[in-house]
Amino acid sequence: MTLQELQKQVDHEKLPRHIAIIMDGNGRWAEKRFLPRVVGHRKGVKVVDKLVTQCRKLGIKALTLYSFSDENWNRPKAEIDILMSILQKYLKKEMNRMIREDIRFNTIGHIEELPLFAQEAIREVKEKTREKKGMVLTLALSYGSRREIVDTVKKIVEKVNKGIINLNSINSETFTKELYTGDLPEPDLLIRSSGELRISNFLMYQIAYTELYFTDVLWPDFNESHLLKAIIEYQSRIRRYGLTTGQVKKIKGGK
Repeated sequence: MTLQELQKQVDHEKLPRHIAIIMDGNGRWAEKRFLPRVVGHRKGVKVVDKLVTQCRKLGIKALTLYSFSDENWNRPKAEIDILMSILQKYLKKEMNRMIREDIRFNTIGHIEELPLFAQEAIREVKEKTREKKGMVLTLALSYGSRREIVDTVKKIVEKVNKGIINLNSINSETFTKELYTGDLPEPDLLIRSSGELRISNFLMYQIAYTELYFTDVLWPDFNESHLLKAIIEYQSRIRRYGLTTGQVKKIKGGK
């Protein structure tokens, strides 16, 4: 099916507000072609460029990309250095486009663990785009969901100890607001490329009712058509949130 045919199938009244993506398969893509892994990472960044623009045109309000996990620090130092350099170059290159396309840049994770040059690039783009309201582009960097949950518990305990929060007032809503993603809607759709069928410590609390979509396509081969297929699949599902299908249909029908 062509890109144009897929575009016609998308229901623009039922778009996910927030799409999260586990961008997996850069290294394997390169290795399959007997190329250095860095070639796969650079190709993967070009995919990000296209999908950010596509999401903005569609009207997606938030896009969160799993860019560098806590566990990725265990990779060879040379590969990490290259990834940080790619991040810096991406931000410098894309800052003006984010400004032009009304995109606010955001990060989640322990940014202080990144090299200073990467931290500085992040701070600059955040500052230059902080008033933008068209879409929020979030990169998860030095991020792990278990660590986020522990950090959130610590933050809440500290507020309880200071009398800012009453212990008995703590609930799911309170907890959600204290997460790294507290100012974002919960993801409606989570996409993972490369054929792996796991979440890999990504947004585990936030995706309790998120629709999951897995594809065998390696990230450097992922394109606009693959994104539209994921959205069309998402739109075909009934999100029940514990209700029966009949109850959901009545609510949607206003009966």
